[in-house]
Amino acid sequence: MNIKLNLAVNDQDLRLNLFLGLANWFLFLDHIPNNVVNLITSRNYGFSGAADLFVFVSGYTAATVYGRIMLERGVIVGATRIFKRTWQLYAAYIVLFTSYVVSIGYIAGQYSAPDLINEFNISAFIEHPVKILYHALFLQSKALNLDVLQLYIVLMLFLPPALWMMMRRPALTMAASLALYFGARTFGWNLASYPDGDWYFNPFCWQLLFVFGAWAALHRAQDTPRFLRSAIALDLAIAYLIFAFVMTMAGRFAAFGQLFPAWLLDAFNPNDKENLAPYRALHFVVMVFVVTRFISKDWQGLKSTMFDPLIKCGEQSLAVFCVGVFLAFIGHFTLMISSGSVLTQILVSATGIAILTLVAYYITWSKEQDARKTVTRSTEPAPLSAEHGVGQPQRQDRHIGDDREHDQKQHQERQDTAYHLAD
Repeated sequence: MNIKLNLAVNDQDLRLNLFLGLANWFLFLDHIPNNVVNLITSRNYGFSGAADLFVFVSGYTAATVYGRIMLERGVIVGATRIFKRTWQLYAAYIVLFTSYVVSIGYIAGQYSAPDLINEFNISAFIEHPVKILYHALFLQSKALNLDVLQLYIVLMLFLPPALWMMMRRPALTMAASLALYFGARTFGWNLASYPDGDWYFNPFCWQLLFVFGAWAALHRAQDTPRFLRSAIALDLAIAYLIFAFVMTMAGRFAAFGQLFPAWLLDAFNPNDKENLAPYRALHFVVMVFVVTRFISKDWQGLKSTMFDPLIKCGEQSLAVFCVGVFLAFIGHFTLMISSGSVLTQILVSATGIAILTLVAYYITWSKEQDARKTVTRSTEPAPLSAEHGVGQPQRQDRHIGDDREHDQKQHQERQDTAYHLAD
């Protein structure tokens, strides 16, 4: 099957974890306001940003991991694994939300900084904690910087039917995703937040990038139209990226924006992030097209130790994201109570990135130790009874143990690959 071949090709594609790690770093930096370092993130140079990259790669890796499980072990087993992963994400969200808002409330009280409560959208929690916790269980909270995780949980929850359709009717599934996207934008569909408003990332619109990621994981590059592999297509793509950069700069700098007609400037500024504006979605698709043209799966530079920190952060994406939310708050508060100088901003950002990297390396090391312990236990020879003696039966037991060790190692390698991709 072409799908099975494509999933096999996606194994050990370091670009996935590399860019997922980059998305986590950029999200951390973007969540620290008044920080000169976040000027390097992708949102400053085009219509799309780190959130787009996070959602796309998450859809890609989810289709790679769970698509293989569905092919090898059946749809039901694949669906249960997806729901298990969704539960892990949901549990992480509840723990993160509770500790996050409590920490912000405590620090705001201790340091007489009530503005933090309003800035991080937790004023309702201070006034009605029980109601807010109740609605948080249904992902209706509006605590700042938790939006991406909320969106990811909902997208994973509806992945089983979407992936089942994608593996059978990929074109029809993408068409349905597009129809839902335009329907949501036309009729204003969104999920409600508490106590008022809608989701910051409209899941009915943002599912388009998630489904597109799944489609890309199951679709071979050789099957793309010849035009998209031509030099003209690449030139047009680069031209659009330049146009997006110019429009973004025009919206950021008023003097530069006056050089363009008001109707053109207003069409792209402010950037419609909530409902994933069509020009934003197109910008991200073009970015994927251009990047994959220049950075192939077999590019030797991916094996450079320079990229190891990013790849590790991509492998442990959930933990890195959760820690990054806390560190962004701590970094923001540090800049508030300090001089807030450029040097301080750089130090805060660099320290946060270093901590995220250390967390990723520690979790990777811890998992490797657990895996070695499991393999060691499974390969320990069973004690022989007195009646066995020391002849042929003992050699048979050793042979059986070797087979078990071989099978266990193969199984562990598959599990490690799937786990890292899913994270």
